[in-house]
Amino acid sequence: MSPALLTAVDSTSHVHLIIGSNPLAGARCTRSLEVGAIPKLIASEHATVHYGVTKRVDEGDVEWIKRDFRDEDLTSLGRDETDRVVDAVFVTLGSKNPLSTHISTLCRRLRIPINVADAPNLCTFTLLSTHTDGALQIGVTTSGKGCKLAARIRREVVSALPSHIGQAVERLGTMRRRIWEEDHAAELAMDHEADEEDSGQTATFNQLVTPEDAEAAKMRRIRWLAQICEYWPLRRLAAITDADVDSVLRSYTSSDSSGLKPATLDTRTQGGRIALAGSGPGNPDLLTTATHKAILSADLVLADKLVPSPVLDLVPRRATVYIARKFPGNADAAQDELLRMGLEGLRAGKRVVRLKQGDPYIYGRGAEEFDFFREHGFTPTVLPGITSALSAPLFAGIPCTHRGVADQVLICTGTGRKGAMLESPEYVESRTVVFLMALHRLSALVESLIGEGKSWPSTTPCAVLERASCPDQRVVRTTLQYVCAAVEEEGSRPPGLLLVGKACEVLHKPGQRWVVEDGFNGLDGLDVQGDLSLLIEAQRAA
Repeated sequence: MSPALLTAVDSTSHVHLIIGSNPLAGARCTRSLEVGAIPKLIASEHATVHYGVTKRVDEGDVEWIKRDFRDEDLTSLGRDETDRVVDAVFVTLGSKNPLSTHISTLCRRLRIPINVADAPNLCTFTLLSTHTDGALQIGVTTSGKGCKLAARIRREVVSALPSHIGQAVERLGTMRRRIWEEDHAAELAMDHEADEEDSGQTATFNQLVTPEDAEAAKMRRIRWLAQICEYWPLRRLAAITDADVDSVLRSYTSSDSSGLKPATLDTRTQGGRIALAGSGPGNPDLLTTATHKAILSADLVLADKLVPSPVLDLVPRRATVYIARKFPGNADAAQDELLRMGLEGLRAGKRVVRLKQGDPYIYGRGAEEFDFFREHGFTPTVLPGITSALSAPLFAGIPCTHRGVADQVLICTGTGRKGAMLESPEYVESRTVVFLMALHRLSALVESLIGEGKSWPSTTPCAVLERASCPDQRVVRTTLQYVCAAVEEEGSRPPGLLLVGKACEVLHKPGQRWVVEDGFNGLDGLDVQGDLSLLIEAQRAA
């Protein structure tokens, strides 16, 4: 089988005939509209039309011809410019429908491009899996061998491209057009100068200029621009801004020092970068590999005050570490200080890691910080962390879900903005509820659950989980009736959380008002502690 001829078709105002009413027909209508075509859908008035198509019809974007297909539709529903012959046909009925074969035969006879879903042998063209970024379009086809595979390959190709490459294509196109326009204007000026008989001899009167010389001069800058497109790294091309266009064009003249230097663009792409990274529950062995790599490459680390020292010990000595100065009444000011320091580091070209306890997006204000840095021109990379909401119960031997006991998990904060108390969740017997940041006002929280008129039984099992995965981890197993007394007598070890629900007694039943368990041995079965010590020492020596 010969390879297909891949083309880019300008479909503006073309009539696309779409036969069928299933979701694929809706997708074909959407794609036709995206490329500027006019989709006309043929489906029976009684057909079950996909809701997306119905919406397009109601909005007037798609014409629904409510009847079965007729042969004359191919030559009567098109544009005047094509004598009413349609420009393309999409059949979504599948290969087993006899009508698909019939329409394919008619289209081939009339030389109308046709695509039949799941029937490569009935198609004269297939659709590519496409990526569009401005003027840049990338299409991948497997010649009907598998659209899912084509989509996978397209994603892999696109992921290797730098961001904003589509804008770079637009700007390089602008440069090419300007070169042609400027060279054409210069050529016209020379012709005009030669025609002026009364102006006297010009400075180039005695200089022999052949047509070949003029053509070579005209093409020289175009070839120079082509070499830029061919040999400059894509990240350098993507770094060109609208303001750089004039400078790049001036750089063609080597004697012009005002031209944009490639090194300037390279510095721009190697500028400041920021990662919002989750440090996990506390044990450095529970960092993700991505966060660990970010820490090792950091120039500036901005850490929450609850990030434990074993994690901070991984930071190279060359990097600056700043711990958030958050305390009651100063949280907002401390947050503003971290944001300002991060922005200063980015503008200085540093690699910044905003290290957050747990996961950045689980009560970590990660989205707020992402939005702040993005608004200032630096889009963060967000790296997930193992949240204590799910890992702390695991290390305490509490399965948040368990067949026949708990079929759902609810994660709540125990403290609202400015310390306000939030509305407590209703009692659901099969639900496990995790209250984060709740221990400093535990009495008020418990009162909101089991107080007068509340639905939570005071005998509901619960556990206070503190410093999960750290050597001084502590678990207090009790019930809502005694949890406040237990914490008052045993003291507090922040950070901690409150876990409530019958799942707390699946593997451990206290047998008394409360039981306290000290220490962490959740990783004892793995020989990692020695390796970790060696790693930390190696980092300190770096």
